[in-house]
Amino acid sequence: MLALLQNWQSNCATSAHIPAYARHQPAKGGHVIVCWSLKGGSGTTVVSAALALTLAQRNTATVRIVDLAGDIPSALGIAEPSGEGVTNWLQQQQPSPIQSLQIPVTARVSLIPRGDGLLMHHDLTAEHCNTLATELDTSNELTVVDAGSGHIPQLINNATTSLLVIRPCYLALRKAAHLSVKPHGIVLIHEPGRSLGKRDVESVVGAPVLVELPLDPTIARCVDAGLLASRIPTMLSQHLAHVA
Repeated sequence: MLALLQNWQSNCATSAHIPAYARHQPAKGGHVIVCWSLKGGSGTTVVSAALALTLAQRNTATVRIVDLAGDIPSALGIAEPSGEGVTNWLQQQQPSPIQSLQIPVTARVSLIPRGDGLLMHHDLTAEHCNTLATELDTSNELTVVDAGSGHIPQLINNATTSLLVIRPCYLALRKAAHLSVKPHGIVLIHEPGRSLGKRDVESVVGAPVLVELPLDPTIARCVDAGLLASRIPTMLSQHLAHVA
């Protein structure tokens, strides 16, 4: 089955094929990293939160997280925000600067919450996506977007860096073979016992694996205890430093 996916990918590779990972630096504006996945349970939220914390540790600038999936507060171990968020902002006729929604998480990390209601990808119009992508691209902020389990082409295409978070799972790779947009790089969640590996994922997705994260129970315990924001596991931070 994997061979069929690889053959399909090879036959469809044209000028749209993404070359080896390279950071696209926009002419102006901030650095926007979009983390996304193709199915739930891939680890996108934890990767997004941990990446933002790692960036804050290793850079002098502050970092903000834009939560489109709604799980970042729980992953960080903070209270659910009670105010408005991205969903409310998108409904404004003349939206105010999106940074007005930011709430502090740590001294150098802030959060733009999802807001009221679910933000379903199929409910996002092209206008919504373009508005959000433009706002993030033109603000001078270091931004990590948790786009959840679904790809938003406008955000991915406008991102300085887009990272696909994926496990070496046939069901995920089957979806990856049909992507209309490609990531700059892959964060691979390594699961022992899988028959598929790094080379299989790279071949089907058409992008390099930048980080291999082991499925470590230490990370799960840290998140379950609400300690990720204050005590990010060293192993997790060290691995993500390769993209930070």
